[in-house]
Amino acid sequence: MVRSYDSALNEQRITRDFSFMKPRVFILLRMEEKLMGIIKFFKELLADEKQRVAALSICSNTLLVGLKLVAGILTNSVSIISEAIHSALDLVAAIIAFTAVKISSRPPDREHRYGHGKFENVSGTIEALLIFVAAIWIIVEAYKKIIEGTGVETIGIGIAVMAFASLVNWIISGILMKTARKTDSVALEADALHLRTDVYTSIGVLLGLLVLSITNIQILDPLIAMLVALLIIKTAYELTIKALVPLLDVALPPEEEAEIENAMQIIDAEGIVGFHQLRTRKAGAERYVDMHLVVQRDMTIVQVHELCDRIEQEIEDRLPYVHVLVHAEPCGDEDCRNCKPGCERIRATEQEDD
Repeated sequence: MVRSYDSALNEQRITRDFSFMKPRVFILLRMEEKLMGIIKFFKELLADEKQRVAALSICSNTLLVGLKLVAGILTNSVSIISEAIHSALDLVAAIIAFTAVKISSRPPDREHRYGHGKFENVSGTIEALLIFVAAIWIIVEAYKKIIEGTGVETIGIGIAVMAFASLVNWIISGILMKTARKTDSVALEADALHLRTDVYTSIGVLLGLLVLSITNIQILDPLIAMLVALLIIKTAYELTIKALVPLLDVALPPEEEAEIENAMQIIDAEGIVGFHQLRTRKAGAERYVDMHLVVQRDMTIVQVHELCDRIEQEIEDRLPYVHVLVHAEPCGDEDCRNCKPGCERIRATEQEDD
C-alpha cells in the first residue's frame, strides 16, 4: 500500500510538472516555427536574383525617405518635402514590386494554370496610380506655398541631402534596370523607372536650391516642385500604358512577331504547307504563342509531332520565357498551290494530267 501511495504521488507530481511546462513548450515550438519561416524567407531571397534586387530597393528607399523628410523640415523647403513624399511612394512601390516578384515566381497551380506572371503587371499599374497621387499632392502643396509665400531656410542641408539621394537612386535604379532586362521583369522595370525619375527630379530640386542660394528668389522653390510633379505625371502615364497593356492580352510587339515568322521561314521543312491564326500575348515575363500549322495530309502523327517540336524549339531560341502551342491540321484542296513537291495528292494530280 505504501508503494502504491508513493507511486500515485509521483504520478501527480509528474502531471503537475508537465502541466506547468506545457505552455513553455508551446511557446518554444511557436518560436522555432517562426525562426524556420524567417530562415526560409532569407534563403529564398538570396536564391532569387529578382527578389534580392527588389529588397535592395526597399532598403535604399527607406533610408532616403528619412533623410529627405528631415532635410525638408529643417530647410522648410516644399520641393524637398515633395521629394520625400515621392520617395515614400517609391518605398511603397518597391514593397509592391517585391511582393509581385515573389508571387510571380511561383509555379502554376490548380487555380492559376498559366502561372502568376500577371501579378507583375498588376504591381506596375498600382505603382502608376501611386505616382499620380504623389504628383497631385505636390502640386497642391506647391500652390499653397506660392499663396502663403513661406521662405526656404538652411539651404546647405537640402543641397547635401538631394545630392546624396541622386547618387543612391542612380546606382539602385541602374541595378534594378539591369536585372529587369535580364529577367524581363515588368515589376522591376517599373521600380527602376520610378527611381530613375526620382534621380532627375532630385537633380532638378538640387539645381533649384543652388539657384535659390544665389538669387534668393523664394518663388523658385514651389515652381520647381510643380515641374517635378509634371515629370512624375509623365512617368506615371508611360508606366500605366506599359503595365496595363499586357493585362488586356495585347499581342506581342511587331518585332517579336516578326521573329516568330522568321523562325517559320528558317525551318521550311518538307510537309509544311503554311500557318495561320497566329496569336500572341504576354503575362509578366512569360510570352504565349499559339498557331494553326497546315501540313501535308499524308504525314504520320510522329512526323507532325517532330515537326511541331522543331517549330517550338526554334521560337524558344529566339524569344525568352516563351510557351508555344501548335495546332496541326491537314491541308485541303485550296492549299495545293502552296504545297511543296512530294505530296501524294500533287503526284496523283500530275499523273492525271499526263
